[in-house]
Amino acid sequence: MSFSCPNYDYAKDFCQKLKAPCVLGRKGCVLEGKVALSEYAQKRLEEEEAKRPTRRRNRTPQ
Repeated sequence: MSFSCPNYDYAKDFCQKLKAPCVLGRKGCVLEGKVALSEYAQKRLEEEEAKRPTRRRNRTPQ
């Protein structure tokens, strides 16, 4: 990959801000919306997002 990020640990391919593997453009990434992603990066982002559990809100009826 060719990019510059102050939170990227090159030795581990790890995001120090999100404390997770680096996936360009993921939610919370400082580069989110600022870079054009390759097909490979877009596919990896979609795969990582699919792995994330969805949050459910417990709403009480009123």
